[in-house]
Amino acid sequence: MRVLEKAPAKINLSLDVLRKRDDGFHEVKMIMTTIDLADRVELMELPFNEIRIVSHNRFVPDDQRNLAYQAAKLLKDRFQIKKGVSISITKTIPVAAGLAGGSSDAAATLRGLNRLWKLGLTSDELAELGTEIGSDVAFCVYGGTALATGRGEIIKHISPPPHCWVVLAKPTIGVSTADVYRNLRINSINHPDVDGMVDAIYNGDYTEICHLMGNVLESVTLHMYPEVANIKEQMKRFGADAVLMSGSGPTVFGLVQYESRLPRVYNGLRGFCDQVYAVRMLGERNILD
Repeated sequence: MRVLEKAPAKINLSLDVLRKRDDGFHEVKMIMTTIDLADRVELMELPFNEIRIVSHNRFVPDDQRNLAYQAAKLLKDRFQIKKGVSISITKTIPVAAGLAGGSSDAAATLRGLNRLWKLGLTSDELAELGTEIGSDVAFCVYGGTALATGRGEIIKHISPPPHCWVVLAKPTIGVSTADVYRNLRINSINHPDVDGMVDAIYNGDYTEICHLMGNVLESVTLHMYPEVANIKEQMKRFGADAVLMSGSGPTVFGLVQYESRLPRVYNGLRGFCDQVYAVRMLGERNILD
């Protein structure tokens, strides 16, 4: 038996860091939404008790470092599953890009194995399991648009933003999330208006959404990696309505309301960056079968 799952990327419309917690994680307050840039995860039963990761992307680990592997092992251990599974991951989301590709693959694995092994778990139960794997996995189980708090695992669903285009550009560098957080000076940052962004989304106010976009990690990553700052400036110059770095980077995204303006932004960025994508914002939750 085979099960297919779509694993969409996410962007942060607003990302604030409130404090460092006693457990070593950071307390965050952020708004995430899914976009139509997705990996494809195919799950197939094996005749022997083994977890096998299959990917043709050399940057995707095929062992316990892979979050999809961890998701399968978690379900096998928790529910005493003695069956094996092959997890084939076809990557479209850039690796280590600030777009939660690995977390989304793990979430897709949880949803898919729930179907393959007929576990009967709800989305809430899968999301709770996902928090044991990584901070973004719970959101990725649900998809859609949400206010995330805690270390990112406490999810409050909100209405989707207005439909628009999202142009993404990822430079050919890797960014260490740990290094970005380590260099963040919480006492001297300008905090974005996350609550105002929630209101703007509920009101469907595209102009206000663009005005309120903010990410406190930007100041650190842009200082460490000037090429990210350059891409951001170029995206503004080519006419995106609002531009922001997603997560800890290095991917930069721009919102474009009108399709007629899309080619200029997309084609202009192709001269500065190899990995450029133009997709629609999704913003709707995943529905379990």
